[in-house]
Parts: sequence; structure tokens; C-alpha cells
Amino acid sequence: QVQLVESGGGLVQPGGSLRLSCAASGFTFNNYDMSWVRQAPGKGLEWVSRIDRGGDRRTYADSVKGRFTISRDNAKNTLYLQMNNLKPDDTAVYYCSNNLVRGQGTQVTVSS
Repeated sequence: QVQLVESGGGLVQPGGSLRLSCAASGFTFNNYDMSWVRQAPGKGLEWVSRIDRGGDRRTYADSVKGRFTISRDNAKNTLYLQMNNLKPDDTAVYYCSNNLVRGQGTQVTVSS
């Protein structure tokens, strides 16, 4: 079955960096555009970024543009999100998605 397993979250100070990973299995990874979404405490799901199946086209929410970079390694069936200059407002559970299902999420907390 489809599995998406996120990792790499944690506690980081404002201005710090984290790199999230998402290991995919159970489907043909390089046939799907992939996305990151997040959910902050008490709020709804927010789309963060999307990358096309070949890794050529990337789009970002305005709130993360210039700070986050999405990438993928189709040989490893893995999606990444490099997050730099993190802000407290980035605190959320981050999920990867093949735009049909999403994983269980990884917690990112930005706090001093």
C-alpha cells in the first residue's frame, strides 16, 4: 500500500535550519507530483510547496518563498524540504503528499 514517512523535524531556534525527508513506497514515485503541507496548532492545513514529477518545476507559498527549497531524488523515492531562516510561525506538523494521500507528519517547532 502507499506509504509516506516523514522525518527530520525537531526543535530549532528562530533563524535556524532543518531538512525534512519523506520516504515513499507502494506507488511509482516518479509518476507523481509531490507536495509538502503543514498544519499549525489550532489551524487548518496549509499548502507549502509542490514539485513536479521530474523535479523541474517548483512552486511555493508566499509565506515560505525564498526560505524553503523542495527537492526530490527519484532514484531513492525520497522527497525533501530544506527550511532555512525558520520563524516561529513555521511551527507546525509537516506532511508530505502525493496529492492523493499524506504521511503521518513530522513536528517542527521554532522557538527560542
